[in-house]
Amino acid sequence: MSGDQKTLIKGNPSQYVKLNVGGCLHYTTIGTLCKQDTMLRAMFSGRLEVLTDSEGWILIDRCGTHFGTILNFLRDGSVALPETTKGIAELLAESKYYCIEELIEACEKVLAKKERESEPICRVPLITSQKEEQYLISTATKPVVKLLINRHNNKYSYTNTSDDNLLKNIELFDKLSLRFSGRVFFIKDVIGSSEICCWSFYGNGKKVAEVCCTSIVYATDKKHTKVEFPEARIFEETLNILLYENKNAPDQELMQATSLRGAVGGISSYTSDEEEERTGLARLRSNKQNNPT
Repeated sequence: MSGDQKTLIKGNPSQYVKLNVGGCLHYTTIGTLCKQDTMLRAMFSGRLEVLTDSEGWILIDRCGTHFGTILNFLRDGSVALPETTKGIAELLAESKYYCIEELIEACEKVLAKKERESEPICRVPLITSQKEEQYLISTATKPVVKLLINRHNNKYSYTNTSDDNLLKNIELFDKLSLRFSGRVFFIKDVIGSSEICCWSFYGNGKKVAEVCCTSIVYATDKKHTKVEFPEARIFEETLNILLYENKNAPDQELMQATSLRGAVGGISSYTSDEEEERTGLARLRSNKQNNPT
């Protein structure tokens, strides 16, 4: 513009100057602008030339949105940062231009905190194939808990409480995944085999326990599918799987103390009340056949 000229600014710290920063007008003292070792000190202590217009406004070709915040920081040594990530990032860019180290550090610290807070608390992969399941389990650096949940894997009608128990199993899985996400790797399977609701527990890439939550109830006219919610049993196995946090094999005495009665081949399993009852009846019939009176 006509009348613009470059000049050196050097005066008493109490002297006021007029600033036009990207169209935003500010009025402050040379003492404020020279408080810290920044580019603004270089500009207003006579070391660098500044551009002024015909009305005496000192022109700075930067966005003026956050310049008021920068002035307040120079005045007080601290300032409230913008609430949004975008605003903080913009203020950081301006702070870097003016070489205000303390404000740069403050902005970077808050941005790093916001980035950590925006990360998911835990990630639960959804299995889409058996090959993917095998890969996830074999490469996991933590013990693994898998919930297979597929209501469509059913030939019969459900009992009255089955839907409620199915939801309770899903809710428990969500709670456990949030609580132990740092120590256990949780995965969910919604396309698996013929099971309807089944928990599997893996240590060092091998299955060490299983809790099947479905059974068949035999009625007089037809069969029903029952979904159960053995909460204590599931929670117990989740705690037991923490024994496999180390890559080395877990302590055998500790494993023996926490193993289930009658566990076979190192894999403990849960059986429903109906299954235990049918097994007991079959054993009783066998004994009667072998020992007739």
